[in-house]
Amino acid sequence: MDHHLYYSHAFVDAVDAFDTTRKAEWIVESLALNPISGVQVCEPRLLSRVDAERVHSRDYIRALETGMPPDLANSSGIAWDGRTFSRGLSTCGGLLAAAEDALRCGVGGCLASGFHHARKERGLGFCTLNGLSIVAELIAQRTGNHVLILDLDAHCGGGTHGLITNSPRIWQVDVSVDPFDRYTPGKRGMLAHVADPRDYLRSVWACLKRAEEEWPHFCLCLYNAGMDVHQACPHGGLAGMDELLLTLREEMVFQWCGERGIPIAYAMAGGYTGRKMTREKLVHLHRMTLSAAIRRN
Repeated sequence: MDHHLYYSHAFVDAVDAFDTTRKAEWIVESLALNPISGVQVCEPRLLSRVDAERVHSRDYIRALETGMPPDLANSSGIAWDGRTFSRGLSTCGGLLAAAEDALRCGVGGCLASGFHHARKERGLGFCTLNGLSIVAELIAQRTGNHVLILDLDAHCGGGTHGLITNSPRIWQVDVSVDPFDRYTPGKRGMLAHVADPRDYLRSVWACLKRAEEEWPHFCLCLYNAGMDVHQACPHGGLAGMDELLLTLREEMVFQWCGERGIPIAYAMAGGYTGRKMTREKLVHLHRMTLSAAIRRN
């Protein structure tokens, strides 16, 4: 069975060009040159405006559409242009399509990033629309079941936390190595900050185990698969976090979901080039998530 991986050129058409608005294209180009058997790149539909307004304020949505007021339109840190809002709807639509695929056949993927810092009324940290919260709300409402958001980006997902606080069917597991966007977790969330790479996998496992004890079954796991935890990443990287640890992390996450029969939909999350992190190395790290997903599929 083909594994659908959702991508649109709209993900990367920002005038403001840097890794978050470009790396999805690099991965698609690498798949054209060096395919992963079973991976089929597909164009997603746009998320509806109504669904975006489930978690974001109308004033913020209007600013993303019009560019006014500028401080709100540019609040994510990515310079506003005329495609900012449609770009956000495209990336969120890709994550929703991946979630729907996961519910049908166990696994789905989306080459989007820039979700977990966005707030109800503004963007933050290169995140414009909080697709994790939007899709979790949609799936929880459609199914009447619980959804797990597993956030393994280097940074904390404070935006997601604020948006799901009053959602009784959404749980958040957040393991970070950088304190940016830190928050106090509520009743349906676990936040672990790791300072020693030797504790990283143990912390991820402990949080997953606690989530399972609190609620024995989730209808879906939305996995924010950040590679910015890697030691060579200039924004968030933890010394000693090497490729082996990240390979083991990806295997753990997909195996944990598979053994429990939990469908999993993943997004790319953070990862940045720098003096020690080449474009080729970053693409390779993100491809590890795709390979782990294929093995689960």
